[in-house]
Amino acid sequence: MRSGFVSIVGRPNVGKSTLINTIIGRKITIVSEKPQTTRTCIQGIYTCDEGQIVFVDTPGIHKPKHLLGEYMVKLSTRSIEEVDLIYYMIDVTKPFGGGEQFIIEQLKNAVVPVFLVVNKIDLVSPERVDEYIENFRNEMSFTRIIPISAACNQNIEELLRSTFEFLPEGPFYYPEEDFTDQPISFIVAELIREKVLILTRDEVPHSIAVEIEEFKNEIGRKIYIRAVIYTEKDSQKGIIIGRNGQMLKSIGEKARKDIEMMIGMPVYLDLWVKVKKNWRDNEANLRQLGFRL
Repeated sequence: MRSGFVSIVGRPNVGKSTLINTIIGRKITIVSEKPQTTRTCIQGIYTCDEGQIVFVDTPGIHKPKHLLGEYMVKLSTRSIEEVDLIYYMIDVTKPFGGGEQFIIEQLKNAVVPVFLVVNKIDLVSPERVDEYIENFRNEMSFTRIIPISAACNQNIEELLRSTFEFLPEGPFYYPEEDFTDQPISFIVAELIREKVLILTRDEVPHSIAVEIEEFKNEIGRKIYIRAVIYTEKDSQKGIIIGRNGQMLKSIGEKARKDIEMMIGMPVYLDLWVKVKKNWRDNEANLRQLGFRL
């Protein structure tokens, strides 16, 4: 048996979370079109006859504008040092630029195999894929270069086969039935945050955090969950609540459906919205909300 840890790094919105969800076969990390959706390292556990891969979904590497952003970038760069293999994931529809150059410079110091995983090949021609890959070949020598479409499940089997070739022999790190290392309360909070990301616009998505204050199993009835959505401004609070509470109601309804699908039980979701001014630049607030290096 082979087993090991694989870190997925790259710029925001290249499809890292979509890839993990596709491989695991269920949603363990949230997805949206907004950049910097992933804020912490989330492990997805894939187990099969060949062995076990523990995927580490990392925040997109970007130029930070606050303490939260600095925390996210530190997590991503540190993950390069603590795994058995690295996927450097790129989006073939985006231009090669300074962000890619910065990541490549970090990866040149890696002491483990680095795969260049070229995502979203379903959206461009094969000629475009080949031309795009040349930009990266000229900058660094990769262990493998594998074009995929995470959204369309294209070439994922080849990616997994190649991954097992480079993982060390060893026992499983987690029981076969596990699919993530995160507690259910964390995933619930992320599902709520995902709905805010999808349903709101402009500055609101980046300024929100979700905290689960109570998670109680009422035997024979349903799961009671009380969650607080924190934002930084009173105006943002108003947007999240919406006219006559309609926006908050929509967030709750959509989140509850996903939560019930995940845990297989009825859920009563009690949502509150509170203002925590400038929490992204306050170390104490970040620690309260679980952002710790």
